[in-house]
Amino acid sequence: MLLVVDVGNTNITLGVFEDNNMKASFRLTTNTARTSDEYGLVLRDLLMARNIKIEEISAVTIASVVPKLMYSLTSGIIKYLGITPLIVGIGTKTGIKIGAVNPKEIGADRVVDAVAAYEIYGGPVLVIDFGTAITYDLITEDGSFIAAVTCPGLRIAANALWTDTAKLPEIEIAMPDTILAKDTVTSMQAGLVFGCIGQTEYIVKRMLQEAGIEKCKVIATGGLGKIISDATEVIEVYDPNLTLKGLKIINDKNKGRQ
Repeated sequence: MLLVVDVGNTNITLGVFEDNNMKASFRLTTNTARTSDEYGLVLRDLLMARNIKIEEISAVTIASVVPKLMYSLTSGIIKYLGITPLIVGIGTKTGIKIGAVNPKEIGADRVVDAVAAYEIYGGPVLVIDFGTAITYDLITEDGSFIAAVTCPGLRIAANALWTDTAKLPEIEIAMPDTILAKDTVTSMQAGLVFGCIGQTEYIVKRMLQEAGIEKCKVIATGGLGKIISDATEVIEVYDPNLTLKGLKIINDKNKGRQ
């Protein structure tokens, strides 16, 4: 079995694949203070909770945008699983050409999303990840990563509202019944959610227009992506496990390199 790990700024998402089927998935809070033993024990307990034996894990592939925790995480995997993980980075085989964009400046998670979207849905494809940041990445028909747009995520925007203002409360990020809000909470929800929908529609339109691409698949992923994808026609598919699938694809392209 394959264990894949997506280390994000807010959460660490894990998946276990048996052949091409995802047998289990887990989500942890990203915590740079954990030790290698803590990571190893947490991984062991999560696997055991799903009746997956440690010895059944034969490979581990990681994509991370949080360098501070990688030593502890990697050490924990080596110590408790007995496997040296493949870490997605410069030199990893992906099948995606990163020419127009500086490869050193593109996060591993964006590369993994691009690989998954291109391999599963074909190109040209625009993949949107509604994570801590909202990212828009455009991949051409021949698999070239040609453009990247980065925006504050919904939680960042929401946190700014209630942190930097005196009277606005902390709220749940949710779709309100109407944009014609009549109280503080729904007015904030309307501004956050409908504002994000408008942003999404404009950025998708503008990116494709400037790239000269008339027909393009638009794939969304990320924790809050479902709220937005359900409310706009520019997103064709919401795939919550896109990054984990991308890690599986990259692992297959790099077999034997661990």
